[in-house]
Amino acid sequence: MAQTLRPNTATGGGLLSTDGKSHPVQDTLLAVTLALGLTAVVAAWFPGLHALSSWAGLVGILTGAYGQWISETTRERFGLIIGLGASAVGFGLGLAWGGFF
Repeated sequence: MAQTLRPNTATGGGLLSTDGKSHPVQDTLLAVTLALGLTAVVAAWFPGLHALSSWAGLVGILTGAYGQWISETTRERFGLIIGLGASAVGFGLGLAWGGFF
């Protein structure tokens, strides 16, 4: 009888990998998307930083969308969705305060 082997993420692939392999490109896109999303949301609280919020949000949306396209694990997708949501909120608020310039 064949047994199903589960990958050991504690030793093989890192924190964000559930398949036992490393995904450096996806992990980098995840970190960048989260950082841009956080920047966009925080900058959106200040009306004078609308340009920063708009641009960080737009770039965060683009990097998050590409990250979603090439992601391979559920953990990567979960983090990317959080970053995409934050980027979209920051982008929208930045546009509401005055746009890109």
